[in-house]
Amino acid sequence: MENTNKFNMANKAQQVKIASRVIAQLTTVQKNTLLNSMAAAIESNSEQVLTENAKDIAAGKAKGLSDAMLDRLLLTKQRISDISDAIREIATLKDPVGDVNNLILRPNGLQVGKMRIPLGVIAMIYEARPNVTAEAAALCIKSGNAVILRGGSEAIHSNLALATCIHRVLKENNIDENIVAVIPDTSRDVIEQLLKLRNTIDLVIPRGGEGLIRYVTENSQIPVIQHFKGVCHLYIDKFADLEKAVAILVNGKTQKPSACNAFETLLVHQDIAGGFLPLAAKALSSFNVQVHACRQSLTHFDQAQLATDDDYHAEYLAQEIAIKVVDSYQQAIDHINEYTSDHTEVIVSQDTSRTQNFIRQINSSVVMVNASSRFSDGGQLGLGSEIGISTSKLHAYGPMGLSALTTEKFIVLGDGQVRS
Repeated sequence: MENTNKFNMANKAQQVKIASRVIAQLTTVQKNTLLNSMAAAIESNSEQVLTENAKDIAAGKAKGLSDAMLDRLLLTKQRISDISDAIREIATLKDPVGDVNNLILRPNGLQVGKMRIPLGVIAMIYEARPNVTAEAAALCIKSGNAVILRGGSEAIHSNLALATCIHRVLKENNIDENIVAVIPDTSRDVIEQLLKLRNTIDLVIPRGGEGLIRYVTENSQIPVIQHFKGVCHLYIDKFADLEKAVAILVNGKTQKPSACNAFETLLVHQDIAGGFLPLAAKALSSFNVQVHACRQSLTHFDQAQLATDDDYHAEYLAQEIAIKVVDSYQQAIDHINEYTSDHTEVIVSQDTSRTQNFIRQINSSVVMVNASSRFSDGGQLGLGSEIGISTSKLHAYGPMGLSALTTEKFIVLGDGQVRS
């Protein structure tokens, strides 16, 4: 029998488009009130959310999802509290909407400036993490955007439970619930339909594995914020402080290896390799990090494998790293430029001229000096929460906070001027 209740993505997107005009006109106070109420609603309904999350966990185990995927999917009382706290933090952030920049006086008396405005309708396509549902909704509300949230099938019960909390708050405040639309249909057909709705959706942000990002990028008729993978490099310069270098390596590789801002490749200047690599080997072995080493570094690591070209392209997302000894600073730069995914690159050096050159020569979205790549995160960089990380150089580049969810329009203030 044909399913007569098939979800209509085009109709829903049109409803969200209409709702976007409502959210765009709300004041900062109104938006903050909504966000604080959303945070409270999620906390007060935590038991219902946890009950629905348990269904997703059970289904995930039955499907044989990996432990890492199940951990991303899992909600606990503490994680729900963290979600609510993240929403409250977004409420405290400066509202970019309405900001006027660079207002200048022209010779004819006109004042010309730029005002920040919402993008309109943002579509999020993502996997596993139910916290994205709440935090993306909050970021879009604060920046004056309506949002379409299409999560993966593995988190559908959790996502819909969070949506119920959000919609209850919107309804209580007499605001169109379509400001936040969580799509109940997890079929691939819905994504295919969504990616063609260029007249109603302004931007698509995919979050997940490289396969998902490539699929969305290749099939979308709507602008896409791309983040294919995070091949983050750590370069230990010959002028590095070895103690700092080891600490940065261990933190950037082992604290959360599944994160996109974890180190995947270590480059070491040959002049310092003899002193640094034994320290690195000892530190990494205590975390059972699997090493893929070049011929010059191979003997320093027990049970290391000889690195191939594929290893330098790899995003391991695990306790695993590729290592290469470079002959010079320039060879390190050349290696990064060849293998970069434009995410995050780090230099450890006490030579200011080298670090300044590194900043100028490397154009990844985040470039760091003497600091762990784990700081390449919206919250750590002062943005509050982030909706994603862009490794494409148009519109937004790097971690995307509230400002990246807006654009600018020109405003012109006159007093009767006409063009001659």
